[in-house]
Amino acid sequence: MRAVTAPSDPRAGWGLPGLGALPRTADLEPLVTRVLAPNPSPMTLDGTNTYVVGAPGSGQAVLVDPGPDDAAHLAAVEAALEARGARCVAVLVTHHHGDHAEAALPWGGRFGVPVAAGSGAVAGPGGRVLEPGERLALAGTAFGVVATPGHTADHLAFRLESGAVLVGDHVLGRGTSVVTHPEGDVVAYLESLRRVHDLGPGALYCGHGPELTEDPGAVLDFYLAHRAYREQQLLDALGTGAATVDELVATVYAEVPREVWPAAAQSTRATLDKLAAEGRVVLGNAEEVRPA
Repeated sequence: MRAVTAPSDPRAGWGLPGLGALPRTADLEPLVTRVLAPNPSPMTLDGTNTYVVGAPGSGQAVLVDPGPDDAAHLAAVEAALEARGARCVAVLVTHHHGDHAEAALPWGGRFGVPVAAGSGAVAGPGGRVLEPGERLALAGTAFGVVATPGHTADHLAFRLESGAVLVGDHVLGRGTSVVTHPEGDVVAYLESLRRVHDLGPGALYCGHGPELTEDPGAVLDFYLAHRAYREQQLLDALGTGAATVDELVATVYAEVPREVWPAAAQSTRATLDKLAAEGRVVLGNAEEVRPA
């Protein structure tokens, strides 16, 4: 395979906290407190970021991505609410993955508040399915609902009045996001990246990893370039003939720890679906892929 130049990640020079160094609770701006869930892993990085959002002095707050239904995490979130002098008035969820949504219905019941999400399965029988473009007036502020499918079909982001965007797993504080397969869609993911870029976000508050405040647009540009880079790597790897998905992952993700190769295989399959639809590769039986 010929060398393909990887795009430069602008975050490399930002001095972001290292893996495992995020504080349990942090005030990111007057509207937002982040509470880190105790569920670190190769896929969740430091853990899931739960956001407590509300106007100072309003006495109210919204929980975004409550995360795992964990007693210690609940205690930390309740402490953050108390520190803000706020009661929870709603739970919002970016997407259905358990590390973001597991606690949504249990905590909604605990606080006696509705759950709102992009799918009825997450919102529950008494909840609300959100529509892109909605503007939610909650906790003395407003949340713009932004469609960001790609990582999953039901993925949403929430734009705050400060200009920050809560991006869930659409963008991570470190590394790049997985486009799940078969649910994920690379074409939709790329369109969603451009949609968030067009918002001109002042900050990206990610589902995992640190907040991105220095140059959010540069990170989104990098994400777009990175997906194009992976596409070209796959095409180049197929330049020598047919290969299986596992063989392609071993070649293209050779520099990535093997423990994340299963996730890389999901993104690879999703990318190959896009390339096949464009007539650039042919998907055969037994996960064999060949150049068109």
